[in-house]
Amino acid sequence: MVTITEKAAEKIKEIFAESNKDSGQIKLRVFVQGGGCSGFQYGLNLDDEEPQGADQILEIHGIKILVDPISITYLKDAVIDLDDDSGGFKINNPNAKSTCGCGSSFNTE
Repeated sequence: MVTITEKAAEKIKEIFAESNKDSGQIKLRVFVQGGGCSGFQYGLNLDDEEPQGADQILEIHGIKILVDPISITYLKDAVIDLDDDSGGFKINNPNAKSTCGCGSSFNTE
């Protein structure tokens, strides 16, 4: 399961509040896609659509999170946190065997 630190959750709630999306319908979509310098990269999007097919729906710190079934295998036990240096988000992923310098790209082998 993916988790979110309290610090990251507060920032996500701020972003939700500042968005032009319906606050009652907004969710955080967390995903993994091919690309980046290490093979895979993380993605975080605001989503106000209905969950798709086999999306897993989690609720952590009052935030609804959507994760597709392929991404959830790469994100098992990952933690979304706020990076104090950049003010952006970082994902601490125990499944990543290597990461690149940017921190948003990883490899599982």
